[in-house]
Parts: sequence; C-alpha cells; structure tokens
Amino acid sequence: MALTDEAIVKIKDMITSGELRPGDRLPKEADLAARLGLSRNSLREAVKALTLVNVLDVRHGDGTYVTSLDSAHLLDALSFMVDLHQDDSVLQFFEVRRLLEPGVAALAAVRITREQLAELRLLTSDLTADAAIDDLVANDLRFHRGIAEASGNAVVCSLLDGISGATQRARIWRGVTQAGAVERTLAEHTAILDAIEANDTDAARAWMTAHISGVETWLRKAR
Repeated sequence: MALTDEAIVKIKDMITSGELRPGDRLPKEADLAARLGLSRNSLREAVKALTLVNVLDVRHGDGTYVTSLDSAHLLDALSFMVDLHQDDSVLQFFEVRRLLEPGVAALAAVRITREQLAELRLLTSDLTADAAIDDLVANDLRFHRGIAEASGNAVVCSLLDGISGATQRARIWRGVTQAGAVERTLAEHTAILDAIEANDTDAARAWMTAHISGVETWLRKAR
C-alpha cells in the first residue's frame, strides 16, 4: 500500500471508530504524523485527498476539521465527476437512474406527505404544451427531486442530484428534436403521481421504469 493510501486509511479509521467526529479538529500535523507513524508529507497528501472528497476541511490559519459528513456534502464530488464525463457515457447514467428511480417512486408511494403531494401536483400543472425546453427540463428536474425527497432517503436524493448533470443534456436534446416532448413528459409525470397518490407501489415502480426507459431507448437509437 502506498504511503499516502496508508495515511488515508488511518485517518478514515479514526473517523469510523468515533475518535474523530464531525466538526472535530485534527491534531497538529507534526503530532498526528508521529502518532500514526507517518511522514508529514504522506499525511499532507492524505489530507489533500480527503479534502477533495469533502471528508476534511482545511481552514487556513485555523486548522483541519472533519466535515459534517452528511451524504449531500460527501456526494458533491460525484457531481464533479459526472461533469467531467463525455456525452457518450450519458447512457450509463441513465442505466443508474433506471435502477434507482423506480424503487424511489415505490418508496414515495408509501411515505409521501400531503404537502409533498400537493407540491408535485402543482409542478404537473405548471407546464403547457408550448413550454420552452428550458422550462421543461427545470420542471422535470424538480419533479424527480420531489419524488426522491418524498422517499425519505437523503442518500438517494444526493445520488440523483449528482447524476442529473449528465442526464440533463440528454433531456434537452430530446426536447429539441422530438415532437410532443412536453405532452409526453406531463402525461408520464401525471401517471407516476397518480400511482404514488394511490399508494400503489407496483404501479409507481412500473410507470417510473417506463418514463426513464423511454428517454434511454430514444437516446440509444439517436446515437
């Protein structure tokens, strides 16, 4: 194991054991390096790496702290990775959505609140057939985000936020080149929401699968 990797593992062990908790300040560099049996250079590189993935926060003139470690913060790095991918990998992100979002819709069908349901209904009534593509995409993103929030699973929300960048480009492309995109999207959103409101997990799962698969199938043919 490379020395930097070893340093990362040792810091991670301090966090997972509870020795370092969210918000805690790390010991001074010299003290921590001596305690872990590491060179200061290896420790410094490990801190840089853990800072990039939002595990640590270096505050110049103050010290290095463990972040909140909440899922949304940790998964910010996923968004960065997604943005670096080229368009030819968009299909892989759609596959991830197809694996995740039907289950998310099924969870929402048993966990959604009246307030969340009302907000999603407003989204389905906000668009008209002549809506601009940018409005369609923004509405679609809010709709899927709302269902993820209704699932009650913060990790899922963060994951879907992370991969939306890649799929957003495909949504825009589809909207520009396919006639009837607005009507089709609204009809599918309404069917998904009807199933969720009826607490029908099977129907919610099936409609969401069809919704995601429709875009994915079109994108495969369009490449």
